[in-house]
Amino acid sequence: MSEEASIWEIRLGMHTTRRQAEEIRERIARMLCPDPGHTPPCPIPWSISLLQEDPEDGEAYPELTEQARLEGERNP
Repeated sequence: MSEEASIWEIRLGMHTTRRQAEEIRERIARMLCPDPGHTPPCPIPWSISLLQEDPEDGEAYPELTEQARLEGERNP
């Protein structure tokens, strides 16, 4: 029995600098499409975006904020 394809989303929260986040985004993009110069379309259609948390929306990843605070206290 085969499954029908549909849209799936993987969310990844990170406590990083913008530069680190961009580097990670690029690494993920290369995992999804190792040959960016290939003839379209990709065998698996995909999209990637990079969003910074908006403090007015509340914390989406409070555990990351707490972890970063604790790590900062241990490694000043």
